Amino acid sequence: MGDIPETVSSIKQAAEFTGLSEDTIRYYEKIGLLPYADRKANGHRTYSKYQLEGMVFLTRLKSTGMTLEEMKRYRELSEQGTVSIPQRISILKEHKKRVQSEISRLLETQRIIDYKIDHYNEVFLNPDLNDTACDPVE
Repeated sequence: MGDIPETVSSIKQAAEFTGLSEDTIRYYEKIGLLPYADRKANGHRTYSKYQLEGMVFLTRLKSTGMTLEEMKRYRELSEQGTVSIPQRISILKEHKKRVQSEISRLLETQRIIDYKIDHYNEVFLNPDLNDTACDPVE
């Protein structure tokens, strides 16, 4: 993702920049996950750099499994200013633990897949159909 522009002048541009769909942006505004966009005289949405940064951050949290309710709580706290920083840190630390746990689980799965690939390559080169082991030995 490139530099964040100072402003974009349509929901379409915001969607293209953030990777969120226009419908998702509208939905997030409706449920209070995003603040409502500013409007031009013709009623079209405009988004500031700050709003775009918020959307990008939300996409990162969502992609790592944070629920919409958790993201909404985080956003509500951020609107309270510096007084809520300890609570936001707590939320992010807890989420980081979950992300780290998921990374560990995925790395273990990758290790097993690597083992199976090696095993099947060995079976292919030296067939021993009686060997059905699936427990990688380190």
